[in-house]
Amino acid sequence: MADHQTAQIAWRDGTLPVSTRFDDPYFSLTSGLEETRHVFLAGNDLPARLCDGFHVAELGFGTGLNMLALALANEGGPKVRFTSFEAFPMTVDDITKALDAFPEAAAISAPFLDAWAQGARRFTLGTLSVEVIEGDARGKLAAWDGQADAWFLDGFSPAKNPELWGEDLMQEVGRHTVSGGTFATYTAAGHVRRALDAGGFDVTRCSGFGRKRHMSQGTKREDGK
Repeated sequence: MADHQTAQIAWRDGTLPVSTRFDDPYFSLTSGLEETRHVFLAGNDLPARLCDGFHVAELGFGTGLNMLALALANEGGPKVRFTSFEAFPMTVDDITKALDAFPEAAAISAPFLDAWAQGARRFTLGTLSVEVIEGDARGKLAAWDGQADAWFLDGFSPAKNPELWGEDLMQEVGRHTVSGGTFATYTAAGHVRRALDAGGFDVTRCSGFGRKRHMSQGTKREDGK
């Protein structure tokens, strides 16, 4: 039996999905795709670093918007792996409705949505080989045998979803990152930056997107300590 539950969604103004479990929206309706590009792509120096076999991992799959942004940025590029951890997967109908707000992403989403509707959590999207691992990341990441070159840390806000930002989990992120690998996240919360530093990253606070003054990015230290 699966150890996950489906996301419970409320719709703000009929178009913005909000998690009722965490009382937090999945993205900014006015600039969700641009924010993804600023935080997760530019924050990890992507797509410039991409090469065959490059592995991007993510905490918090949500609507799949970050995956779609990466696929758009890498159209015609090298073959890349994408692994995401999601405790509360959205239904295909909710994802489809959410992506209506982003026509550019929706335009390439059919292979993803078709696979999702069939219950597949491994599928190909353009140049990406995707796996979405469902369940509590605190257990699933510890058991994962992969190593990421770049991380998208995109859980709900640390104040609303502290489980996805704890020191033990950030240690696992570090343990599953290659030397010289990177992370990026929209939050600049002090306890998150300290946890990532303890996980082996040199952490930098930098300019956030839009009204968010700061975000965080970092590079895995060579010694990992």
